[in-house]
Amino acid sequence: MWVMSGFADEIDPDPETQCAVLDGLGIRYLELRSAWDVNVLDLTDDQVADLKRILDAHGIGVSSIGSPIGKIAVTDDFEAHLRRMDRAIEVARLVGAPYIRVFSFFLDPDQRPEDHRDEVVRRMAALAERAAAGGVVLLHENEKAIFGDVPERVHDLVTAVDSPALRLAWDAANYVQCGVVPFPDAFRLLRPYTDYLQVKDAVLATGEVVPAGEGDGRLRETVRALADDGYEGFVSMEPHLASAHHLGGFSGPDNFVRATKAFLAILDAEGVEYR
Repeated sequence: MWVMSGFADEIDPDPETQCAVLDGLGIRYLELRSAWDVNVLDLTDDQVADLKRILDAHGIGVSSIGSPIGKIAVTDDFEAHLRRMDRAIEVARLVGAPYIRVFSFFLDPDQRPEDHRDEVVRRMAALAERAAAGGVVLLHENEKAIFGDVPERVHDLVTAVDSPALRLAWDAANYVQCGVVPFPDAFRLLRPYTDYLQVKDAVLATGEVVPAGEGDGRLRETVRALADDGYEGFVSMEPHLASAHHLGGFSGPDNFVRATKAFLAILDAEGVEYR
């Protein structure tokens, strides 16, 4: 069984509006990146409690904390970032989220990834150690301009850290925007470490983000392969159909619904059971 979720802040900043749209789609989880235009790690305990009451009233859980951990330069202060990691773990505990999304640090165009590889591995291992102690699992998301932006470096990172507290989120559109067609080669390389899907698609020639199945992410083939492989887990909608920036994106209610229905049509066509 695949379990649908989504970055509900792409619908609207207000959690009540988010939940109403998710209710209409029959989605019972969200990925918590922000609420009331406040980043998840900057929400106060009172705001988290208010949000949890809203979610509970709608019967909606949290699949993952969509944190910005790792979205700093590889040369930025890491000790301060570890304190942000501690906050992410605490918020995950408060809302009952099993996962925290993370990244592997921005590199400037003139910085060679191989020159910073050992430092990235050290940092990611420290984050994974914190996560393991906190009872959560980190999901590394491949993202443009970070160390782990292409499949080979993602594989190097997850195998070097070699921790059950560091797994992978699959984002086909982000690979496409890095010039990579992610199926089948990247999929085969990274499938053993992939526990979570984030759904958006993109056009290779332009980088434009489009609904699932309309770009070059080969989501239909990926869904088929995952189904054949017995995948069970969360599938998180992240459409980015209206705007995108370094900390997230926005779609609006209509585009979020359109993107979700496009992906569900793929699941239906492939005979994948979901809830």
